[in-house]
Order: sequence, then C-alpha cells, then structure tokens
Amino acid sequence: MSDSQKSRPIPGSTGEVLTTLPSPYLPHPATGLLHLPRFIAKIRYVQEHGQLPASYRKNYKRGFDRFLCMHLGVDPSDVEKAVMESATEDELDKRLNELFPDDIRAAAWNREIVQKGMTEAGREFLGDALREMGCSDRVKEIKSVADLIDFDEGRIA
Repeated sequence: MSDSQKSRPIPGSTGEVLTTLPSPYLPHPATGLLHLPRFIAKIRYVQEHGQLPASYRKNYKRGFDRFLCMHLGVDPSDVEKAVMESATEDELDKRLNELFPDDIRAAAWNREIVQKGMTEAGREFLGDALREMGCSDRVKEIKSVADLIDFDEGRIA
C-alpha cells in the first residue's frame, strides 16, 4: 500500500491535536530521558495558556508523565514547579538535577517507554485506539503507545 493510500486519523477523533509538542522519542539533552521534553513542553503550554486542550488534560501529570516521575521517584507536581519557576534552560537543568536521583537509570526508562503497548493488553489498547481513529489498517505499523502519539500528531505518515 502506498503512503497516499494509508489511512490517517479521522479529524477530531482524538480531540484537539497539538502538533507543537515534541515526540515522546525525543531525549532530554541534559539527562537523555525520553518523553521528558514532551512533559516539559506540556507544562510550558499550561503556563502560557492556563490549561491543555481537553484531549491532553486527561493524561497531564498522568500516563507517561506519571510513569516517568514514578521511575525517577518524584512527584509530577515537583517537575511542574521546577519548569514554571525556571527562567532559562540552564536553570531548569539545575533544578531537575537537584530534584532527580543521582542515578536516573535513563537506559531502563527509555527501554520501558518505547515498549509500552507491546504486551497483549497493550496491543488490544492500540487496536481499539486505531479503530476509533478510523485507522485499523495501521495496526501492524503502530507498535507502541509512543508510535500512536506520533501517528496522531502527524509525525508518522
């Protein structure tokens, strides 16, 4: 099947889509942690706009945000506070370094996040989500929750 024949999400099927958020696969420059730049971007969006669109609000400081914080042993609200109170990237990196444990176990976290959705239950979740998006034909391509996010936000054609 050519790229032009592949299905795309039904507009609005997942609610408002923020294409300005970074991919969950993007590592944080100072820590190497995947998803952290996305969590930071969501916090900055909230700081600037007051709240996220409803389609993102349900997982703000939950979902991957919370899983990352659980991995680090920190509260998502503490990460939020560090982002909102930092005037520069250097200041934010310093605050996060103070907040996070000495051993952030980036490789373990990164492996975990890229595999979310690869269990039997996860594959069912992805299949259901893709059906709701009108994209059942993409089930074999979208292999993880991070892939689903990238697909929904237009980074996977």
